Amino acid sequence: MFQSVNPTTGVLLAEYEQHSTAQWRARVERAGKEFRTWRECPLTERTALLKKLGELLRKRSGELSRLMTLEMGKRISESRAEVEKCAGCADFYAAHAAEYLANEYVTSSAHSSYIRFDPLGVILGVMPWNFPLWQVLRFAIPTLAAGNVVVFKHASNVMGTALALEQLFEDSGFLPNTVQALLVPGGSVADVIRRDEIAAVSLTGSEGAGRAVAQVAGSELKKCVLELGGSDPFIVLADADISSVVDQAVSARLINAGQSCIAAKRFIVERPIYGKFLEAFAAKMSGLKLGDPLLEETELGPLARRDLLDDLDRQVRESVVAGAKLITGGHRVSNSGFFFEATVIEVESPSNAAFREETFGPVAAVMQADSAQEAIAIANASSFGLGASLWTKDIERAERIAREIESGMVFINTRVASDVHLPFGGIKSSGYGRELGELGIREFVNQKTVFIS
Repeated sequence: MFQSVNPTTGVLLAEYEQHSTAQWRARVERAGKEFRTWRECPLTERTALLKKLGELLRKRSGELSRLMTLEMGKRISESRAEVEKCAGCADFYAAHAAEYLANEYVTSSAHSSYIRFDPLGVILGVMPWNFPLWQVLRFAIPTLAAGNVVVFKHASNVMGTALALEQLFEDSGFLPNTVQALLVPGGSVADVIRRDEIAAVSLTGSEGAGRAVAQVAGSELKKCVLELGGSDPFIVLADADISSVVDQAVSARLINAGQSCIAAKRFIVERPIYGKFLEAFAAKMSGLKLGDPLLEETELGPLARRDLLDDLDRQVRESVVAGAKLITGGHRVSNSGFFFEATVIEVESPSNAAFREETFGPVAAVMQADSAQEAIAIANASSFGLGASLWTKDIERAERIAREIESGMVFINTRVASDVHLPFGGIKSSGYGRELGELGIREFVNQKTVFIS
């Protein structure tokens, strides 16, 4: 049985029976058969269904938001924003899929030549718990628009959301086996990938999970897209406006209680303003109101699971033992839920655990840089390369620096975020492949050359 535990109280919410091997295999087989029908469905009909999906998401925002908050502790305002973002994604691909999937004509030695974009088949999504609606739909919506069908394995603590998603597609009018949830443990993913019906895999999760999936997919010669962890740098240059940057720094660190791959985690500040930034940042972090994420006034909710709380506590303690200075916070909050104080740690070396590892929770590591070039070097001294934000009044200089930062995304004078118009993804240990935008819808297609003599 999968268990869903309310992270605010530690109380069991629900249990969900795992699919047996025969059950999940039957679902995958049905998906394979459905693909032959779905791929022939006119694009106009597929995009019309996406419009209906967006409408239904907005209609069910209240129940979906509450479910996410109960299952993984997201603040209710963030849950509502997540539902709206999903609806916007459905609207976007309903409007732009035809443009992105149109034949691309190329001048060549042929009388006529072009690239067409044909669907691949059944695409497996292996999805995380931290954005339980958005992560699935960010992958599924463009994948379906391209003519593929979807099976997805969700995280074990958000199976209620997984089933709600499956129902959402059915109620929107999609063919019955076009989107199916597989209620299976992580250990079954390799067997699912090896099924002949599975054409490719998209995983959002940890570096370890990404390596495991990539190994199996590679052995089966199946494409995969990996969106893995991140330890995004938040670089503040000496000419930045401290008063506005500090507010953005708190917001950037505490997205989803800090449980986001694109949350800023390493704060690198130039020496002339370092002291002022650290003081103001720590003051704002220490003044946040912890509490029940269902209450509108709550500013910081719990972590999603007890094991995540344990791991974050270990990282903080190891960082301090290794020489980091605890500026504020640093402790569990003593109650029945999985709460951790908003924490600021000052470090002197990128090798410190708070800088080296991904901290998935409300812990910010701050480090001083003597110059912009040293700030870039510190930012790049990481195995991760997902996003980065850079704060300065000199935009031309910022664009030059952006070329030197080793990441899939650089945001100047704003925090890193996913935008449906733009490709999203990383490099190094943060994975490969892209989601969203035009590149996202073209990940799981056969980019077929047609040459007419």
